[in-house]
Amino acid sequence: MTDNQSISFEQPCPIRDVLDRIGDKWSLLVLHSLSEGTLRFNELVRNVGDISKQMLSKTLKRLEKDGFIKRTLFPEVPLRVEYELTDIGKSFLEPMAGLIIWANTNHQDIVLARQQYQLANSNR
Repeated sequence: MTDNQSISFEQPCPIRDVLDRIGDKWSLLVLHSLSEGTLRFNELVRNVGDISKQMLSKTLKRLEKDGFIKRTLFPEVPLRVEYELTDIGKSFLEPMAGLIIWANTNHQDIVLARQQYQLANSNR
């Protein structure tokens, strides 16, 4: 980008903008799967688990649009497509690992808090 070009932000708040993209139900799981290396679509389906192929496709497109992943198409028969993390995607692995550790550490307490809230507010 040259000095005289400006960037137009859809969402000027970096925190909201980034969390909107990676905070959905599937993006972190896809990025985590790709942290081990390059994968093909069906490998991602198996690694992520209960994601539909349509939702995986949508998630991959969003992550590619935002620069987290790179899609490489190999013009072979049959057609082969591989997905891998970009430098931006790789740079996200460390903060993502911290979030994963935090979630694993605190998940039991969060579930307990939900149950207590439900019991305390069941008569509302």
